[in-house]
Amino acid sequence: MRRRSHALASEVAELEAVLSRIPETSVIERFGFEQRLKTARAALGQAQDTIEPERTQLTFRGLPVKGSQGIYAEFGSKAAVAFTAAFTAILAGMKDRLNYMGPIPDKARNQLLITGTAVGSFGFEFQLPSLNPDFFSESGGAEEALERLLGLLEVSAEGTDDDVAELVAEVHPRAVRKVASFLEYLSRNQAWCGLEFKQNVFKYRNVEQLRRSRDRLSEGNIRETHEEFVGELQGVLPKGRTFEFSVSGADQILRGKVGIGIEDPDILNREWLHKPVRVSLNVVQVGKSRPSYILADLERISRV
Repeated sequence: MRRRSHALASEVAELEAVLSRIPETSVIERFGFEQRLKTARAALGQAQDTIEPERTQLTFRGLPVKGSQGIYAEFGSKAAVAFTAAFTAILAGMKDRLNYMGPIPDKARNQLLITGTAVGSFGFEFQLPSLNPDFFSESGGAEEALERLLGLLEVSAEGTDDDVAELVAEVHPRAVRKVASFLEYLSRNQAWCGLEFKQNVFKYRNVEQLRRSRDRLSEGNIRETHEEFVGELQGVLPKGRTFEFSVSGADQILRGKVGIGIEDPDILNREWLHKPVRVSLNVVQVGKSRPSYILADLERISRV
């Protein structure tokens, strides 16, 4: 995110440098710069370090796209809706407020705003929603949601099943289905897309590669179960939100993620470390991937 006060401070410094090089006797030449400096200083004094939302570009290629000239209206509007639905579902899942059915929480608040068209192959520029700084405790909010969406597209197209499983384990299953639905709509219309955010860019090479992503993110290729284990927590890395768990009676160490339902992951170290416990873990597998384990909340762990 960009802060407006930073830009104003840079403008003030630049104008001051210009004026320092103009003699005081050059009244007419200085006048315009002095007025601009006065305006910039006043704006800087009133600025509240305003955060300007980031933008992302979604572009399309294929049958509904006419080069960089335009895109069929029906396809473009429905594709934008499907893309926004995927984004808002990921964002709601990060806040641990997304149910498997029903309305998506805060959907109206978390809408992407179309601010222009993207150059190159035709598409849209979206502005990310502005969220309160405390809306997320540890996540990056809208930016992190967009990064996860871009990651799902790229990894499902080019990564291994294990790579996909690791990312899917961090995203609510309903949100993953929304991403697959977006890709399915593009596939039906013989189209593929590219997504650019900050310095990260991913573009599908063709519709066949996009269909590979769709298939790997489809509900039939992702299995989520719940399994119980008895053993001991070996340790938790709070910032990385990862844990190791030694299974009793087996030479097996499970490595997994601490779910966002546990606000303070370090509580696991304080309360449960090296104590005999029973845990119920979410187990996610994508295709032929290794299982990914998630400890969703504190209700899933108890003393033996």
